[in-house]
Amino acid sequence: MSNRVLVPPFLIVHNIVFISHSYFFMDNNNTNFRRFFGAALTILGVVVVLFALVAFLSEGKAVLGLHVSKAESAAPFIVGMIFLVTGVNLVRES
Repeated sequence: MSNRVLVPPFLIVHNIVFISHSYFFMDNNNTNFRRFFGAALTILGVVVVLFALVAFLSEGKAVLGLHVSKAESAAPFIVGMIFLVTGVNLVRES
């Protein structure tokens, strides 16, 4: 005789249902976190994009104590757009 343990099929189904229920229950808590994090990313993205636009239009003058050229203002604009799009998608999907 072998030392294998036979598990009844109803016990396997019960465990699958319990695990999926736990996952969906946990997913409900993640929805609020995704909304909060998405809103924070959206606000941060808007602020960074506005900073990049003001820096682009300032023509070499200091913006918030930083001297940013027109070419250098592309980096905050790209990062701000990534934050903005990611935040909007997180809010939309939750």
